[in-house]
Amino acid sequence: MTQQAETKLRRPAVWALVLTGAASFMAALDNLVVTTALPAIRGDLGGKLEDLEWTVNAYTLTFAVLLMFGSALGDRFGRRRLFVAGLAVFTGASAAAALSPGIGQLIAARAVQGVGAAVMMPLSLTLLAAAVPAARRGMALGIYGAVGGLAVASGPLIGGTLTEHISWQWIFWLNVPVGLALIPLARLRLTESTAPNSRLDIPGTLLISGGLFGVVYALVNANADGWTSAPVLTGLIAGSALIGGFVHHGFRNANPMLPMRLFRNRGFFGINIASLLMYLGMFGSIFLLSQFLQGVAGYSPTQAGLRMLPWTGMAIIVAPIAGMLSDRIGGRPVVVAGLALQALGLGWFAVILSTDVSYAAQLPALVLSGIGMSLYFAPAGNVLMSTVTPADQGKASGANNALREVGGALGVAVLASVFSAQGGYDTPQTFTDGTVPALWIGAAAVALAAALALLLPRRAKTSPVTAAGPLPAAAKVPVG
Repeated sequence: MTQQAETKLRRPAVWALVLTGAASFMAALDNLVVTTALPAIRGDLGGKLEDLEWTVNAYTLTFAVLLMFGSALGDRFGRRRLFVAGLAVFTGASAAAALSPGIGQLIAARAVQGVGAAVMMPLSLTLLAAAVPAARRGMALGIYGAVGGLAVASGPLIGGTLTEHISWQWIFWLNVPVGLALIPLARLRLTESTAPNSRLDIPGTLLISGGLFGVVYALVNANADGWTSAPVLTGLIAGSALIGGFVHHGFRNANPMLPMRLFRNRGFFGINIASLLMYLGMFGSIFLLSQFLQGVAGYSPTQAGLRMLPWTGMAIIVAPIAGMLSDRIGGRPVVVAGLALQALGLGWFAVILSTDVSYAAQLPALVLSGIGMSLYFAPAGNVLMSTVTPADQGKASGANNALREVGGALGVAVLASVFSAQGGYDTPQTFTDGTVPALWIGAAAVALAAALALLLPRRAKTSPVTAAGPLPAAAKVPVG
C-alpha cells in the first residue's frame, strides 16, 4: 500500500476519533461538572435539597434508562443520523439549562440533556469502531477511554473554576459552541451505518424508565413528604412493581434490551451489582463532599475542585498500572482491592469529618478513594467481557454502563435522604451531622460491592472480538 493510500484510509479514523472523543468528553463531563456548582445554583435559583438532587439525577437517570434504547435507535435508523440528533438535543438542552430562570426549568433541561447523551454516547463508540481498522482499534479506543477519564477527573475543577470566575451558567454554555461545531462535521466526516435486523424494545424501555423514576422520586422526596405519604408510597410500590415487570420481561421476551439470562452467570451478576453499588457510594459521597468543602470548610468553588483532584484525578496515574497488574494476576484481586480501598477511604472521611477538619486530615481519605476507584475502573471492563460470549458483549457493555448510571442516581438519592434525616443546611454543624452517617452508608455500599466482587472468575477468559463485532472493554468510560 502506498503512503498516499494509507493516509487516505487513516483520515476517516482520525476524524471519527476527534468527533466521538469530543462528544464523549462533553457527556462524561456533565456527570460531575455540576457538583461544585451546586452551592452557587442553590444561592441563585433557590431550591431545597431535593431540588439539588434532581439537578444531578435528572441527567443521570434519563441517561441510564435510555442508553441501550438510544443505541438500538441508531442501529435501526442510522447511527450517524441519530448521533447527530443526540448531539443537537444535548447542545440545545445545554443552552436551555444555562438560560433557566428557575430550578424547575434547570431540572427539566438536565433531563433533556440526559436524553441527548443517551443517544450520543453509545453510538459514538459504534461509529469509532467502524471507522478504525481492526489493527489500530485498541489504540483508538484506549485514547477514547482516556478522554472520558479526563472528563471525570476535571469535572469538579472545571465546574468550580467557571462558577467562581464567570458564573455557574457557563458550565452549560461551554457545551454549546462545541456542539454546534461538531454537528456539521459529524454529518460530513462520519460514515452512515445501520444494523438491519435490530429491534426496539419499547415495552422494556417504558417499564424500566417508569420503575426507576418512581423509586428515585420516592427516595428524593421521602424526608420532605414523609415515608408514609401517598406520593412516596406510590412511587416505591409502583416503581418496584414496574422494575419487577422489567425483570420478568427480560426473561420472557425474545429480544429484550437486557436479557436476564446473563445474570445467571455469577461473574456477570457480581461485576454488575458491584458496579451499581460502587457508583451508589461514590456519586452520593461526591455530591455531599463537594458541598462540604465549600459550605463548611470555606473553600471557593475553584479551590474545592482542586482539592477533589486526588480522588477524581488519580485514575490518570493509577489506571495504567492497574491494567498491567490485572493482566499479570487477573482482574478479580485488583477489582476487589480497589473496591475495598474505596470503602476504606469513605469510612476514613466519616471518622475524621468535623466542622474544623483540615485539608491535610482529609488528604489520605481522598488518595485512598482515588487509588481504589482507579484500581476498579481499569480491569472492570475486561472482567465483565470475560463473563459473556462475544455475541452478548454489546448488550453486556450497555447494561453495565446503564447500571452504573442508575447506581449514581440512587447514590445521590439515598445518601441525601440520610443527610436530610440527620442534618441539613442550617449551620456547618448540622451539615456535618448529616454528612457523616451518609458517608457510612456509602462506605457500606462499596464494601458490599467488594464482597460481591469475590464472585468474579479467578482469571478472566479472553473472548475474541472480530473487526465487526462488539467493542473491546478498553472502550468503556469511567463515568457516564
